[in-house]
Amino acid sequence: MKPTFALGRIAGVRIGVHWSILLIFTLIALGLAEGRLPDAYPGRSGWIYWLVGLVTAAVFFASLLAHELAHAVVARRNKVDVDDIVLWLLGGVARLRSEASTPAAELRIAGVGPLVSLALGGGFALVAWLVDAAAGPGLVSEALVWLAVINLLLALFNSVPAAPLDGGRLLRAFLWWRTGDRVRAAAGAAAAGRGFGWFLLLVGLLLFARGDVVGGLWIVMIAWFLIAAATAEGQQAQLRAVLAGVPVRDAMTPSPATVPAGSTIAALLGDPRYRYRHSVFPVIGDDGHSPVGLLTLAAAGRVAERQRESVTVQEVMVPLSDVTVVGPDAQLAELLARMPAGGGQRALVVDESGSLVGIVAYSDISRTVSWLMTAQGPPHFGGVP
Repeated sequence: MKPTFALGRIAGVRIGVHWSILLIFTLIALGLAEGRLPDAYPGRSGWIYWLVGLVTAAVFFASLLAHELAHAVVARRNKVDVDDIVLWLLGGVARLRSEASTPAAELRIAGVGPLVSLALGGGFALVAWLVDAAAGPGLVSEALVWLAVINLLLALFNSVPAAPLDGGRLLRAFLWWRTGDRVRAAAGAAAAGRGFGWFLLLVGLLLFARGDVVGGLWIVMIAWFLIAAATAEGQQAQLRAVLAGVPVRDAMTPSPATVPAGSTIAALLGDPRYRYRHSVFPVIGDDGHSPVGLLTLAAAGRVAERQRESVTVQEVMVPLSDVTVVGPDAQLAELLARMPAGGGQRALVVDESGSLVGIVAYSDISRTVSWLMTAQGPPHFGGVP
């Protein structure tokens, strides 16, 4: 899930928002302003209901952000790289670039999210009680009660032991500790996630058949997401099992064609050494061997023809800070988890001296997987206790 626009950074973590968040934000505010609040306390002006509804919806998404930020902060403390946090239609997600090194670290990273939601639910309930005691029942206390209930439900739902929910991560940590096999544990959590997703799908269809169209469709949407995400995690577990023990150097393209950072776009596009060969090029700095970024042919093509003689590769490249960099002896399975989405992305392989020694694309990993599965057969996880 890629963010549509960025909000900035909190605790060093990039925060992004997907456009779909506007839909659920509007639905929550509408449900409160036109439904729950007027039903509970009729007779107020319409703008007051909407003001309380909008503020409550904003506070709810701040609660979601706190939940995901807790994951990110604990992940970093456990030496797990965090890409960013994205809020979207079905909540939020903290995207991790790497995985926990131990079951205990996995447990801490996964468990802190529901604990934060539980604490927020209790906090909102306490504040609602204090407001009720000081000023009597009203719109503010009603909004606080709604926030308390929704955060408690969020904590409960996320604790269900099914991937990709936090409870699925907890299940994976337990199975990993029990079996000593992280891949097998991930497969077990993914299977539980698919089962829970199909259960929710049946519940949603039942609600739809009984006339609850909105509730039924909403649960069906959540079920579809869970099934798709759990299936993807299961496939990733299978890939990691196939790639277990394979170093990056065995799959990379060694000594790739590189482009000097100071070259102009015109020189790149006119040089027959680059023509027709590749669509992505590592960019090399002044020392002639250390990478400073990655240039895609698409980015070069977006430069207007009249500017190509003056615009340099360095001006349009993806900087090294935004590129996946890995050592040649790193595990290919671990790199797969860090590879960004999109077929145009690559990982640069750099040795201990900082020199570029290779490049890895999805096609390289796919070719390696195909060869290994042909030679060894697909992995069989068997039953997970």
